[in-house]
Amino acid sequence: MTKIAESVDVNSVSRISDGTTVKGEISSLSDIRVDGSVEGRLYSEGRIVVGENAVIKGTVLCGDLDLWGAVEGEIYVRNLLSLKGTSSVLGDIHVKKLQVEIGASVNGSCKMITESDFDACLGKESVEPVEVE
Repeated sequence: MTKIAESVDVNSVSRISDGTTVKGEISSLSDIRVDGSVEGRLYSEGRIVVGENAVIKGTVLCGDLDLWGAVEGEIYVRNLLSLKGTSSVLGDIHVKKLQVEIGASVNGSCKMITESDFDACLGKESVEPVEVE
């Protein structure tokens, strides 16, 4: 059986390099890679990859999230959140699927959601903060 490799156009990936700080709202239809720091709201319809030295302070909303660095704030993931061994989360997680490696740190609650729950949260997030039960 032949495996078809998923190709990613590197020109369509938004990147926040190490040593760069962004304050405000970032929204992308394509993937985002963060190796620097973000303070604010980070949204991607695709995948967000957070590098080992990266720090995000704010709300993260995306299709998939690969986390090696730190997030301080709410996380909403439509599909799969993969917490790598070097990751740390200080805040609540709302996710459909969760994968956690040994060494990952989570200080907050985790709520399993459906895609329709995610869409509802996304609609609320754009107008007002989502209230967690």
